[in-house]
Amino acid sequence: MHPIRHFITITRHRHRVIAHCFRAGIGWQGLFHDLSKYSPVEFWVGARYYQGTRSPNEEERARYGYSRAWLHHKGRNRHHFEYWTDYCPATKQVEPVKMPLRYVVEMFCDRLAASKIYQGAAYTQAYPLAYFLRGKPRRRIHPATSELLESWLRVLAEQGEEETYRLIRAQLKKGEY
Repeated sequence: MHPIRHFITITRHRHRVIAHCFRAGIGWQGLFHDLSKYSPVEFWVGARYYQGTRSPNEEERARYGYSRAWLHHKGRNRHHFEYWTDYCPATKQVEPVKMPLRYVVEMFCDRLAASKIYQGAAYTQAYPLAYFLRGKPRRRIHPATSELLESWLRVLAEQGEEETYRLIRAQLKKGEY
């Protein structure tokens, strides 16, 4: 059980996301990022399975086949693509829904911050794209949302943060994707 280490990690991550959100042009939204991680259902699971190099939810999932903390988290935080699923009357299945732009921006900021926190000194600007691509075949995300996020991650890998944030701010001015 590592409540202090977990608290420090999630707070460092959250502060980094906030900084990225301000750079992207959604600062106010960033101030509310991941507040549910401090709720008892998420915090204590995180403290119990803390490792410091990956999400504690992965360990809870490995032990029980699901993560109660993750189910709570994704249901309250709209920057996770898993939040954006709904029943489709045409197919009679639950399917991914296109995310609103501002939450895709927050998702980008979240992935960038998580990569920096978990990779530490080994972080490179290509890492978030590589991580995204590794999970792509299994990911259930709306194709347009996936394409937009991947395009920003490619710009990040090839041209860096400044150019990526310039593109994101321009996209926010257009208002849609």
